[in-house]
Amino acid sequence: MVGFTTSVPIEVILAANCKPVDLNNIFISDKNSDILLEKAETKGFPRNTCSWIKGIYSVIKSNKEINKVINVVEGDCSNTKALMEVLEYDGIECISFAYPKKRDYLLMKSEIENLCKYLNVSIEKANLMKKKLYQIRKDIKYFDELTWKHNKVNGFENHYWLVSSSDYFGDILTYSELLKAAIKKAENSKSLDERVRLGYIGVPPIFNDIYEVVESFDARVVFNEVQRQFTMYDSNDENDIVKEYLNYTYPYDLKARLLDIKEQIKKREINGIIHYTQSFCFRGIEDILIRKNLDVPILTIEGDRPGKIDARTKLRIEAFIDMLNE
Repeated sequence: MVGFTTSVPIEVILAANCKPVDLNNIFISDKNSDILLEKAETKGFPRNTCSWIKGIYSVIKSNKEINKVINVVEGDCSNTKALMEVLEYDGIECISFAYPKKRDYLLMKSEIENLCKYLNVSIEKANLMKKKLYQIRKDIKYFDELTWKHNKVNGFENHYWLVSSSDYFGDILTYSELLKAAIKKAENSKSLDERVRLGYIGVPPIFNDIYEVVESFDARVVFNEVQRQFTMYDSNDENDIVKEYLNYTYPYDLKARLLDIKEQIKKREINGIIHYTQSFCFRGIEDILIRKNLDVPILTIEGDRPGKIDARTKLRIEAFIDMLNE
């Protein structure tokens, strides 16, 4: 089992016959996620450190089967470098992976080749694995279209299947079969007709009921920005794994993300945007530029620890949707 702190070239892990594990997915799906946070804080992690970092640490420490961890030290959380040092001190085998600050082909290729070397597999085999993932990513794209084009899928289901593509449940065959079943179910369901169509941008939510809350006010999320980026389906026809991860918008500057978001707002006929920011995360500063560059109303909400949305945030979401209705 190879754990990773955020989306990495999964083709390399699969080509090496290893089981990919997105540590974020394990943390947030744990019924006792709050206890995982308490364990990390007991070990000395500060209260004002991102909950995802603390959760990832406890997941690794409590799961002895995860014996290798890929730490994304550039292009994601700025706390990952310190997390890596703590893990190495605790005897966990770690490797760093960095998305280059600029979209440079040679720098990206060097990082992927270094990861290949670590897992004892060639970049050619990783490219072959990319071809094997073609049909799965094609199905994911269709499932996404069932959400915004055919109105058959709600916001949470879209979030769940897209975000799960970061590691395919550790088993691409199982993921593929379950996704096909979800597609068939959606195709045979009634069309959804909420009045307000929303986009969700920012990292996946730490709240476990945000989509349910949105839909309780006659609205629906038809665009999950970062979750969609995890799928890599926009680079499905790209035969080069290096170019694939250069097209990935999340780890780089905000300009590429904004272009993608604007395109999706128009294509999906989105009425407003919910921008989620994680407490104590540097990405919250990006809200300044997001508000200056998007032409639809934006509601910015912040989350800290796993659980349900607090009453104040729920009230703000209701008022935002009411405003869009008017």
